Amino acid sequence: MNIVLLGPPGAGKGTHAARLAEKYGIPHISTGDMLREAMREGTSLGLKAKGYVENGALVPDDIVIGIVKERLQKPDCSKGFLLDGFPRTVPQAEALDTFARVDRVINIQIPFDKLMDRITHRWLCEKCGASYGIEDPDKSDLICVKCGGKLYQREDDKPETFGNRLRIYEVQTQPLIDYYEKRGILINISSDQSIEGTFADICKALGSDVS
Repeated sequence: MNIVLLGPPGAGKGTHAARLAEKYGIPHISTGDMLREAMREGTSLGLKAKGYVENGALVPDDIVIGIVKERLQKPDCSKGFLLDGFPRTVPQAEALDTFARVDRVINIQIPFDKLMDRITHRWLCEKCGASYGIEDPDKSDLICVKCGGKLYQREDDKPETFGNRLRIYEVQTQPLIDYYEKRGILINISSDQSIEGTFADICKALGSDVS
């Protein structure tokens, strides 16, 4: 099964992508992973991408599309794949259609206010990476109970920054959602519930159970 995973930052894509990849025995492929792998392997496209990355510039579509095409031709994708972070635009989706079949597009949804509340109260441990939901932080809150490390809040999780990230995502992604909806392969899944409930809904939509 070839799956594309969509969803705003903080909706839980990474968590569900890892579980889906394990359940179906297919690779979870993110844009960042593909770029790093291509640069590490020194492919011609990887070397081109490296020049942009090192200069802090966005990697052009044609290079990203070429790297995706190279990645999907590897043996571990023969039984399917899970794409996360690609495509981001309709032109990218149209290009993907020329060299790979997409069976299902899972669009993870959550109300704007719920997502804002979830992410802007997220604090992370600087040592072990554990995540905590803290509404009114004080000194006693800012220590990780797992390892004793200090907790911090990412700059892009702060309300003003995160709200802007969400708006940009919605503007950029809506045409892509419409594109896949017209093709009849888009499945909307609510993550305004437990992680287990969301995962169960995804599995059901893909025609299987959680086990």
